[in-house]
Amino acid sequence: MGRSTEMILGKNETASTLESYRVGSVGWSMKYFPNGLWTASAFKAAEIGAKAVLDEAQILFSKDQWGRCYGSSGTVGAVADILSAAGWPEGQVTRDGLAWLKERLLKAQKMDNLRLEGVKEDRRPVIGGGLAVLQAVFDLLQINEMHAAQGALRHGALYDLIDREGTHDVRSSMVDSLAQRFGIDKLQADRVSKTAQTVLASLMGDAIGDHDVDRQRLFKKLHWACQVHETGMRISHSDYHKHGAYILDNTDLPGFTLDELHRLSQLVLGHRGKLRKLESELEDNTFVQQLMALRLAVILCHARRDPDLSGLQFECNAARRTAQVNISAEWAELWPQSAHLLREEKSAWQKTDWTFGVHLD
Repeated sequence: MGRSTEMILGKNETASTLESYRVGSVGWSMKYFPNGLWTASAFKAAEIGAKAVLDEAQILFSKDQWGRCYGSSGTVGAVADILSAAGWPEGQVTRDGLAWLKERLLKAQKMDNLRLEGVKEDRRPVIGGGLAVLQAVFDLLQINEMHAAQGALRHGALYDLIDREGTHDVRSSMVDSLAQRFGIDKLQADRVSKTAQTVLASLMGDAIGDHDVDRQRLFKKLHWACQVHETGMRISHSDYHKHGAYILDNTDLPGFTLDELHRLSQLVLGHRGKLRKLESELEDNTFVQQLMALRLAVILCHARRDPDLSGLQFECNAARRTAQVNISAEWAELWPQSAHLLREEKSAWQKTDWTFGVHLD
């Protein structure tokens, strides 16, 4: 709830509805309690503002569709801790508890006057905004009792650990959901992914063992980038990579950390066009190899059909920051447009620290 509110409707491990709303404790505290003053009028305005953003949730997450409510975020945990310390049932947030806490904040009027057990120092500045948003959620969805879940939905590192044990990675579901929402061509996304995986394997060679967990993660994250690289196509065909990156940087996908989403957005931003926009990211050799694999895959799949890779060889020396594509004369004759685009790719890397070559055998 720091900068957004995620809602998930599901049963067991299957989610049927997932939504993210741009309303959270940090933004609402800054907007409605800018001077750190808690007043009845400020709370009323904050709750109305939150409800205006969350209104459609009444239909998507109506009371008749669920039986038990869980909350997982810093705000829910903080409120649950405060209520527990004051004698309310442990691990629960109730409507009466919210009313009690709001009354305590109104009496204190400002953060420095607040005397409550269970309030962590980093939560004090945003407790007002978080409480207003939580109250709005309770009102709209007719919640009487919320159970505080341990952990947070956005702890991507935990999902990495879960995935090592063979459990389905929720991040893959989130990527699929985003792709469906923006009407992405699934066949093309899979085609680009398959090609990019092959290219990356050649570029990396034996740098990382075939069964190394780190290698598996790199390939998985490249796959995700391939799945959403055309996300911005509905907005603009010419600048779709920029719009796609913006969407990823400003969305909330459960399971992903902010850093993971930003890296994904940078792969999408850089999969076509000039590379100067990624100057800082190009310091990371692993990122460059992922990006190069994605760019080459998009080129080879430009006709939206399975590419012929039989006459191509990909080489990379990450330490020297050099890469090369070797093209057989027969392949260049068969696929002249693709050969032309590969030669064009050489110029895209000229203003970076990397040297990209195209050699015709």
